[in-house]
Amino acid sequence: FDCPLVVELDEPIMMEAKYAPSGCAVGRIEALENLCNVLQKYRGEYNAVALHTGVDVPVEFHLEYLKSRGEMVNPWGGVEAMLTHALTMMFGVPTAHAPMVNTMEIANLHAGVVDPRIASEAVSSTFLMCVLKGLHKSPRIIRDSSIFGHAGIITNANISCLIIPDGCVGLPTLAAMEQGIPVIAVRENKNRMQNCLEDYPFQPGKLFVVDNYLEAVGVMNALKAGVSVESIRRPLGDTRVVHSSEKNDQTQNGVAEESPKVVRLHGE
Repeated sequence: FDCPLVVELDEPIMMEAKYAPSGCAVGRIEALENLCNVLQKYRGEYNAVALHTGVDVPVEFHLEYLKSRGEMVNPWGGVEAMLTHALTMMFGVPTAHAPMVNTMEIANLHAGVVDPRIASEAVSSTFLMCVLKGLHKSPRIIRDSSIFGHAGIITNANISCLIIPDGCVGLPTLAAMEQGIPVIAVRENKNRMQNCLEDYPFQPGKLFVVDNYLEAVGVMNALKAGVSVESIRRPLGDTRVVHSSEKNDQTQNGVAEESPKVVRLHGE
């Protein structure tokens, strides 16, 4: 891939990682206009932006996070998301951020054996390369709805389903719910969110709650193949047969039987 321009800010932005009372990672960004001015100056010369900045995080959080076995929320993840989501919306290009190690003390931390999900964070002192590699394959953001039907344009019509940790409600979940895209919630992926997805106005049969990712893949493949999810469980339900001269009890009053709002594939 081609990286035509590397810009060092004369006046850097300041990023501070914090936690909300709920335990979710949040943060504060100052002097964002310095970065916006640079992006505006070179607008049209890039189709993706990789950011590499320091994030102010208490030193003890680094070691605590690495040793938490996945129980501690990534301290800098919240403020990173705030930055990249804002810039992507403002400038219409994929944006990703890699935190910069601020001190040698942090770079030389030895956490020992860590949770496999964060192993890459424990063995590297910079994450810039993974950001560059990811942006290399990132899709362009198209805002002109008149070309959504053109070949090669990915829209919501190309999305078979959305898989999320159970309880998570963010922009993707809300967009899927609004547009009738099936959502598969995985219970084993524990998190800090305490939302009850079943309380949200999903269309009937569009929310699937499963125990693990093995089940999630099964539901996903069933949806893609057009197979009823209920048919991949055992025992199969009986086939109901009625005589043509009889009325189905469910439609006696002109009301058709509705699909269940939530499909649960886990044992209670």
